[in-house]
Amino acid sequence: MAVSSSAPNPGLTAVSRRRAGLAGPSGIKGLMSNLRIFAIAVFASLGGLVYGYNQGMFGQILSMTSFSNTVHPESITNPTLRGFLTAILELGAWVGVLVNGVLADALGRKEATVSGVAVFLIGVVVQACAKNADYILGGRFVTGIGVGILSMIVPLYNAELAPPELRGSLVSLQQLAICFGIMVSYWIGYGTNYIGGTGESQSNAAWLVPVCIQIIPAIALGVGILFMPPSPRWLMVKGREEECLAVIANLRSLPADSELVQLEYLEVKAQDRFEKETSLAKFPQYHSPGWMNKFKLEFHEYASLVTNRSLFKRTIVAVFIMVFQQWSGINAILYYAAFIFKDLGLTGNTVSLLASGVGGILLFLATIPAVLYIDQLGRKPVLIAGAIGMGVSHFIVAGLDGQYNTSWADHKAAGWVAVVFVWIYQINFGYSWGPGAWVMVAEIFPLGVRAKAISIGASSNWLNNFAVRITPPSSLLVKPPPQMVAKMGYGTFIFFGAMCILGALFIYFVVPETKNLTLEEMDEVFGDEAGSAIEDRNRLLQIYTELGLLDFGSSEEKPEAVIP
Repeated sequence: MAVSSSAPNPGLTAVSRRRAGLAGPSGIKGLMSNLRIFAIAVFASLGGLVYGYNQGMFGQILSMTSFSNTVHPESITNPTLRGFLTAILELGAWVGVLVNGVLADALGRKEATVSGVAVFLIGVVVQACAKNADYILGGRFVTGIGVGILSMIVPLYNAELAPPELRGSLVSLQQLAICFGIMVSYWIGYGTNYIGGTGESQSNAAWLVPVCIQIIPAIALGVGILFMPPSPRWLMVKGREEECLAVIANLRSLPADSELVQLEYLEVKAQDRFEKETSLAKFPQYHSPGWMNKFKLEFHEYASLVTNRSLFKRTIVAVFIMVFQQWSGINAILYYAAFIFKDLGLTGNTVSLLASGVGGILLFLATIPAVLYIDQLGRKPVLIAGAIGMGVSHFIVAGLDGQYNTSWADHKAAGWVAVVFVWIYQINFGYSWGPGAWVMVAEIFPLGVRAKAISIGASSNWLNNFAVRITPPSSLLVKPPPQMVAKMGYGTFIFFGAMCILGALFIYFVVPETKNLTLEEMDEVFGDEAGSAIEDRNRLLQIYTELGLLDFGSSEEKPEAVIP
């Protein structure tokens, strides 16, 4: 009996349903019943804390007198140079995340994390020794390479350790850690700002302490990750099947011969075999020994992200979800919050830093519901609701700025209303696009190209992040105004608001719901090329049969081969 290329195979669907029937709960109950994997994911998310702290920290020290004097005042007052001082980290992160697409597969997820930490620490040391702006530029670029590696490897590692019903929650932990790092950086910067005074007498410790303190969590991550379990998916790819089974059993706190562990193990094994056999069938000439063949195979795996229809759809989702995340305006606000709040009518470093600090707390608290409920509510409704909330907040701030931007001193109440809606914007980002974008990118790709594909999605995050920060987006941020949209004024917030609404439309019309889906079901919702789908499904069906996976399905749902 023939089956259409778009219809799910009943036998494979039965296996998926059996897996779902054996799975535990999601949300709070699921996390509490999987404390071991929850603890591992929390620890791995130290990479997110380092990333988030670095994001928030530099925006604080930019406004410190002692930092300005160290790197020379013109580096801070010149808007283009200040934008580049800020944004060069993102350029380094873009490089780091692309390199890590290969590094994570070659070395392993744990070893790639250690390499990211090592590079990060070198960059921090260079910044701490700064005598002028060149030290900061070089140090932040190197630090950025490490941050880029960590930003990609943490969601990848957590996604590969997680059972489907907790994948969203565990990947969201990275964003929670990022927000915690941002929040802590604001308050550390606020406290150290008083070392030696806030004027010309300010000590260099005011900015050196925030820069150097990030070494502590980085070292903890680099050392501690060596004691964490390796990714079972990576072990399977490397042919270490017994270790893969042992890790899955340990993570699930179940015997290796339990039905749930055996089912998950065989699904991972089937997926690995399927991808290797498919690659061999499509590129037999590149599976011979030799580094050149290996290089060509790597190239074709990257190329498949564009040439394969199903993978191309996923790549489009990964790239554009990060485009909309960054052009929602989040990092412009995070990096330049002190300047924004000053120009919204708040006076003095203390008041603007406090306003930024409150926003950091709200961003952190708003991310907690995503960790607890994203696997229950789904990805699409959370992302759409957040985009609409962010867009409305931007439009309200635009209206207030358009009305009062030349007279904030006489309209303090309006200034505070604008600040409140900046906070409301951060809340909407915190529960939606902050974690949701990374969850989608980490879970939609198959095992064989996952590291490479996530590196492409993450590179979109960093490249757009760089574009946002190299040209601070309005006269609100610096005076004299920056280059990109210097004359837009309140139009900047209208622009960001419009991007949020476009993001909501993109999610609604283009992105499928992916909560609780297995890899086979991901293939179904993203579709396959009609020409190759039949052959591929027959190959997968044969592998499932040989491994005994179909025995886990119900007897009345035995599969039928797909007939070309």
